[in-house]
Amino acid sequence: MAYLCKNKCMDTEKTEEFYRRLKEQLQESASWPSNYLYKFIVPTEAGKINQVHQIFDNTGAVIELKKSKNGKYTSISITVNLKDPDAVIQKYKEVGGIKGVISL
Repeated sequence: MAYLCKNKCMDTEKTEEFYRRLKEQLQESASWPSNYLYKFIVPTEAGKINQVHQIFDNTGAVIELKKSKNGKYTSISITVNLKDPDAVIQKYKEVGGIKGVISL
């Protein structure tokens, strides 16, 4: 049990470090509010795709879908105007809660 907790804690630390670096990069590379482009790979299941849509519902986001060659996965590109880097990270965390979604 302790081994699993240790790995999970390490994963959480790596994730938080990733978001800290991303925030710094976003602060340096854009003036806010700004448009941000998200890209996700999602298993082609209506439920999963709808969950991503719901996260960006009522934000004015432009969402484009493209199925993979074999139809197993769908690429989702989302362009949305957000107020600051924290808003960008919040959306990544929300989408990250959907099982099987890969953020690019």
